[in-house]
Amino acid sequence: MRLDPAVRDAMLGAVPSLRAYAISLCRNVDRADDLVQETLLRAWAHADSFEAGTNMSAWLFTILRNAFHSEYRKRRREVPDGDGTYAATLKSQPEQHSRLQFREFRDALAQLPIDQCEALVLVGASGFSYEQAADICGCAVGTIKSRVNRARSRLAEIMAIDSADDFGPDREQRAVLTGTDHR
Repeated sequence: MRLDPAVRDAMLGAVPSLRAYAISLCRNVDRADDLVQETLLRAWAHADSFEAGTNMSAWLFTILRNAFHSEYRKRRREVPDGDGTYAATLKSQPEQHSRLQFREFRDALAQLPIDQCEALVLVGASGFSYEQAADICGCAVGTIKSRVNRARSRLAEIMAIDSADDFGPDREQRAVLTGTDHR
């Protein structure tokens, strides 16, 4: 199948954001990369169903989210490393303060329920509006707003953050907590 170069470029341009979203859902880089690849394959195969003039990123994020939930339903009985002891042996200790902060942030993010985590990543880190995030998740805008608010509150509680100034200099991390644009 020959793909329109503009559609192909739009798909490839979305890969970094798709990967970040997939990592937040999977909490495993290798599985996230596989999920992004599966998303792109599905999008490529069904590119004729994409409506020109609509939001390509939202379409791809929806495909990724649906693929994740399909995979999650299949794998929910698997527990290859339930207590995380093997995974803990594969980690290297961070050498810089910002890397340690990011690790703490990632660990705190992993403690959030999936629905709150995905809403926060879509709105806070990926730059989608509440309306776009609601379309991607297939729920009401108010539900997304509530999930984002609960996620931010819970993150602040987990990380003992009183204000965004306590968190550190990383603009992307601040954007997730405060809801401001980090670009």
